[in-house]
This record gives sequence, structure tokens and C-alpha cells, in this order.
Amino acid sequence: MIIGSVRCELLIYNVHSLKEKRSVLKSVQTRLKQRFNLSVAETDFQDVWQRAELSIVTVGNTRTICEKELQRATALIDSEERAERTLTDYEWL
Repeated sequence: MIIGSVRCELLIYNVHSLKEKRSVLKSVQTRLKQRFNLSVAETDFQDVWQRAELSIVTVGNTRTICEKELQRATALIDSEERAERTLTDYEWL
């Protein structure tokens, strides 16, 4: 069993409140959970308007399977026009 995780720092554009930021993040998190077999959580920068960190975790039989799922997840984040992925850190257990 392999556990793969990725931490993504995001810059969120054109938001002027935490409520607007949460709206963008909630949309991304919901799409990730519905389309892929992943767990997603906001793990840092909860009190900053235009910055966020999402942690995404998946479990699989092989590292290749986990890697593909996490790459699809980062591609979905990259497709979000209101946010830009800046730092990405993968971890394997």
C-alpha cells in the first residue's frame, strides 16, 4: 500500500474577503472530491485572503497509480482561472 500526498500553495486572484476565498477553494475541493478518489483539505493560510494551501492525499496499490491521481488533481487545480498553483510538494509513505 502506498500513500501519496501533495501540498499545493495557491494564489487566489480578485478576492477581497475570506468569504470570496472560501468560495473559490470550496469549488476546487468539491470538484477534486467528486472526480477523483482523493481527500482534500485546506491546511494553511486560513486567515489570508489571497493565499491558500491545499493538501491532497490518495492511497493505492502502487506508486504509479497514486502519482497519476495526484497529477490529475494538480491539472484540475491548474485549470482553475481564479487561482494559480505556485509551490507543489509531493510526499510518499
